[in-house]
Amino acid sequence: MRKFGTIAAVVGLTALGLAIPATSAQATAQVTGCNAKWPGRDGYVRAWADPDCQGTLLGATRGNDADWSDNVGPFTNGDQNQASSVMNSGTIGGKDVVAFYEWPGQSDIRGYTCLAPGEKYADDLRDNMFQKRDGTSVGPVDDNIMSHVWVTASACAPNSWLT
Repeated sequence: MRKFGTIAAVVGLTALGLAIPATSAQATAQVTGCNAKWPGRDGYVRAWADPDCQGTLLGATRGNDADWSDNVGPFTNGDQNQASSVMNSGTIGGKDVVAFYEWPGQSDIRGYTCLAPGEKYADDLRDNMFQKRDGTSVGPVDDNIMSHVWVTASACAPNSWLT
């Protein structure tokens, strides 16, 4: 009977020993991509050249930029039509939504899309389309942003939200 108790104890301790490293490994899993770059609510909009907030950081600002293809502002010549992921870490309240436009001058003549503060980021713009005010999809967002502006949620149509 004593042998059975010893064997049961060894088996139990071995099973426990195998479970602990697995749990520890999960606890130390590394945060990557947009999750790793989330700064908290610091008031900025950011854009990256690659999905999942990777590649070149094209720009970061608390303000608006009417033309990502000029040499003025945080987004400058060469940043237009390059964004594949965007982040809204703006402060909550008032103009806390970022509207991205397919055309300079924050003009929705060609289309726009919005990123709510609660969404935090759109990590892959390849699955999003610009919208016209009438609800018509007009083209892919990925590699096609040319300007942005901070707006209230009411400035965005129901079908215009980035995911």
